[in-house]
Amino acid sequence: MKPFSLRVVVADDHAAVRAGIHHAISSGGAASIMGTARNSTELLDVLGKGACDVLVCDYSMPGGRYGDGVTLFRLVKQRYPTVKIVVLTMLENPGIVHSLLKLGITCVISKTDSMSHLMPAVHVAYADGRYLSPTITAIMDSVAPGGPELHSLTGRELEVVRLYVSGLTVNEIAERLNRSKKTISTQKGAAMLKLGLRRDVDLLRYGIETGLVAADPGSLPQRFQ
Repeated sequence: MKPFSLRVVVADDHAAVRAGIHHAISSGGAASIMGTARNSTELLDVLGKGACDVLVCDYSMPGGRYGDGVTLFRLVKQRYPTVKIVVLTMLENPGIVHSLLKLGITCVISKTDSMSHLMPAVHVAYADGRYLSPTITAIMDSVAPGGPELHSLTGRELEVVRLYVSGLTVNEIAERLNRSKKTISTQKGAAMLKLGLRRDVDLLRYGIETGLVAADPGSLPQRFQ
């Protein structure tokens, strides 16, 4: 009898990361790669063509028709409710992890951690368990009880803030998330109010301090430089 093998789809916009994931999964012997994708457009196409038990997906994956982050994961869960999700991320933000957990995604791995965590996370995700890699666990533990909660923003507000400090305009965010410009402006304003911020540059500083955007000055949106 042929041994059971989990069917895995991999999505990441970096070829080197996809190769590393492919190697880690193939070496494990208990899972098979059913397809790979570079963005949300390719991902939805792959998921629509074949069976998938577990999706291993980057959090930040720009350029696709369906966006990325929580917006993409919510769509995947709606269209393919039986597919389990393992999220890979470089973003070190407890608010993002909180949003994923709230969405029902309980297996999150930091790209700074060893790939040895990948296969355990895939199996735990398939079994509806919880697996946070060491860096993600440390990020969540760093939120002091009773202190200012970085996850006080709603998932939609957090996504708007992330996209805005990454360089998209309100109009571009509205188009990407398929919402009105007024809705995006309202969510951005609500987020800033909750965070006690008045200026866009303060919002960018918040994004850098909480890992929503890279701290490299050369990578900052031009309007903030």
